[in-house]
Amino acid sequence: MKPRLTVLTLAVDDLDRALRFYRDGLGFATPGIFGTEFEHGAVAFIDLQPGLKLALWPRRSLAHDTGLPLQPPSATELSLGHNVRSREEVDAVMAQAAAAGAVVVKPAQDTFWGGYGGYFQDPDGHLWEVVWNPHLLPDD
Repeated sequence: MKPRLTVLTLAVDDLDRALRFYRDGLGFATPGIFGTEFEHGAVAFIDLQPGLKLALWPRRSLAHDTGLPLQPPSATELSLGHNVRSREEVDAVMAQAAAAGAVVVKPAQDTFWGGYGGYFQDPDGHLWEVVWNPHLLPDD
């Protein structure tokens, strides 16, 4: 298997609320929700970077599609990392997320390894790390 990730799916409790958070609050571009004509088909796709999409899909639909029982979410199972180019950008993104309704679980601060970052949770509890890593700067 080649290590190729093309879609990252976040299971959400309320698709409309999740879409508002990511589209309106964080400014992520998306054509919105489609597939509503299918039972368990409603989904929203967001372009993250070339070749990678974020899918917002109802938690019940994901459980139905996989055949797994619906389980309670756990914020410490996975974190999504958002690298930025400066400490100031970390603060700006954290403020934008909080204004959009995120819960800041760890305010931005110096890290033990020489960077700067913090954590927030989206309305469904998914954990995001916003970080400036001087050794891993994004290309843009």
